[in-house]
Amino acid sequence: MLKNEKRTKEAGAMTMDARKQRVLQAIVALYGLEGEPVGSSVLANYFDMAVSSATLRNEMAALTKLGLLEQPHTSAGRVPSAKGYRYYLDHLLNDDQPLDRVTRARVDAVFASLDHEPEKLAQGAAKALAAISGCTAAVSTPCAEDLCIAHYEVVQVGRSAAAVLAVTTAGYVRTRVARVRTGLSRENAAALAALLNRNLTFVAPVDLSPRLLAELCSQISPELVPVISAAAAILQDSTQPHVYLGGEQYLLDWPQLDGKVGSILSLLNDEEQAAALIAPPAEQSESILLGEDLEPQIPGLCIVSDRYLVGGGLWGSVALIGPTRMPFQKLMPLLHTFADQLGEGMSGKRKDTPQAAAPRRTVIYKEDLE
Repeated sequence: MLKNEKRTKEAGAMTMDARKQRVLQAIVALYGLEGEPVGSSVLANYFDMAVSSATLRNEMAALTKLGLLEQPHTSAGRVPSAKGYRYYLDHLLNDDQPLDRVTRARVDAVFASLDHEPEKLAQGAAKALAAISGCTAAVSTPCAEDLCIAHYEVVQVGRSAAAVLAVTTAGYVRTRVARVRTGLSRENAAALAALLNRNLTFVAPVDLSPRLLAELCSQISPELVPVISAAAAILQDSTQPHVYLGGEQYLLDWPQLDGKVGSILSLLNDEEQAAALIAPPAEQSESILLGEDLEPQIPGLCIVSDRYLVGGGLWGSVALIGPTRMPFQKLMPLLHTFADQLGEGMSGKRKDTPQAAAPRRTVIYKEDLE
């Protein structure tokens, strides 16, 4: 749960006037575009010389004193600090801009061409989002606490192996192969499928007791028990979302992340950890997580996530992973569009009228993760 009271208190202690906010906003934008420290002369040009360089230097000095800007090395320019990015993301970012028509048409074309089987859709969407954004992308498959299996099939796949296929209530397919030393006839396969469909469909994983499994195994010959075990393993795994990555190579393009790519990939390749990392907190449809908030810390990293809704209590996450200087104003509308398209694609429905959305933005701090 987010500690909103503490965050509100901290925000109040960091109250700034409108000009300081505009200066911080401008430095975030300019640093995001060029990746170079921003000096007062560059900033003056940004404001069309409406504010003098001397005044801007004073404002930059004040923001540095507040801890919102940093002065790298001996450069006269400034860059946003982690604290500065937190303030910007929490108070100044306007992410309600519509996606431009050209990019919107590209996204529509992508989703029209993707296979809408949930896992293939998630995998394809992650690759497409990465290609369009230039950032690493992650998409988790739909999940819910009450997700379960709607149907089982058992198929012989060799002289001594059987494949157990299960369709979840979210519509995607799970498969496990079981070794059956004596082989599996069509009659046996049909009988096993019928047994599984009578006893293990629409059963919550928490209700899969050793006693239930023992009763099922007692109804078949010992050689076929591995098939029951495979079906049970699929059921146990059904509530765990799968996470698909796209564009991992883009992590190498950002100087801010030099020397940190290995740590980031280790974090993302742990599927359970990655799913939790990109999932917005309850009652929020979006989250922005900074690398300084992780344990261990990965300074310079930013993970922006959006929740997509499938219906029936099912939801998944889509995220962009890159540096804190990623162009948020450009990427946030793209992320929201992908979330909307994923929700429609996973549910097999199109939204004809706009729906009221939950508040999208929140910034997660280290203490919120403890």
